[in-house]
Amino acid sequence: MSHVIPRKTYYLIFALLVVLTLVTTGVAFFDFGLMNPVIALTIAVVKATFVVLYFMHMRYSSRLAMIFGGAGIFWLGILLVLTMSDYLARGAGWY
Repeated sequence: MSHVIPRKTYYLIFALLVVLTLVTTGVAFFDFGLMNPVIALTIAVVKATFVVLYFMHMRYSSRLAMIFGGAGIFWLGILLVLTMSDYLARGAGWY
């Protein structure tokens, strides 16, 4: 059973992604201090969420597909935490 998404939805999501890309570019020209990476990553997560939900059809997929998608995100989180712990430990002089 497949769900048909109207073209209008795809066009709206595409327009939203373009606007968010322009916002990311615009934010890069301002100095928000330590909030610059937080703002950029928040916008990137929102864009990635729309891509996964609509262009990869995860919104209307089965529960099993959602579990595997969540497992992939969980694994990415583990890799990021391990990478950042190693990176931060090297900078602090902990050997």
